[in-house]
Amino acid sequence: MGPMRPTVLLFDIDGTLVTTGGAGRRAISRAFEKLHGRYDACDSFSLSGMTDRAIVRKALSIIGAEDSPQAIDVLIDCYVSFLHEEVQRAEQRHYFVHAGMREAVAEARSRSGFAVGLGTGNVREGARVKLEHVGIYDQFAFGGFGCDHEDRVELIRHGARCGAQLLSTSLEQCRVVVIGDTPKDVDAAKGIGAVCIGVGTGNFTPEALVKAGADFAFPDFTAQGALEALLQDR
Repeated sequence: MGPMRPTVLLFDIDGTLVTTGGAGRRAISRAFEKLHGRYDACDSFSLSGMTDRAIVRKALSIIGAEDSPQAIDVLIDCYVSFLHEEVQRAEQRHYFVHAGMREAVAEARSRSGFAVGLGTGNVREGARVKLEHVGIYDQFAFGGFGCDHEDRVELIRHGARCGAQLLSTSLEQCRVVVIGDTPKDVDAAKGIGAVCIGVGTGNFTPEALVKAGADFAFPDFTAQGALEALLQDR
């Protein structure tokens, strides 16, 4: 095997790095209630793997409200303000970092040639609020966020380019690994030709993620082989 390629790691947040005990859903429901009188705007569909802006656009459409970029911006700003409150209210037993994730991130950060970032549908400020609550936001030097692009493939591409820039190389020279818990994470990884590691810490089993096309999938990051899949080229 030749030398290790520069490696960009992009971690999803909800269901992958952390579980927030529904803080995000409650915050966005409260925003819809405040602005449109509809706490139930998001009740008819799953939010798993969706970007924040896509969630808001779909919910606005469902309730028959204007879904212009400006209307989405207003809703997102309101959501983030409520997210601060919901995160603080969350019980510790329902809001936590998933097993093995702190260690995996720390190990990757300790190695030369690795850029450790986020690849998430959360807008940047929402990501900060969620991860600062458990003390890990500062572990990620860059990211692709839901405010960078509404489409998950394109925000992952943006994050990968930021990581390559941090490594002072081109994206084409990098190994890119997306770590996520939904088939949408898998699709986004494959959309840019990246490796995907699935984790069964959200709403999908490792088997379902492999079926969706993940290169590897584990129950969580304490599982045998998970750290090796993350850190070793193949």
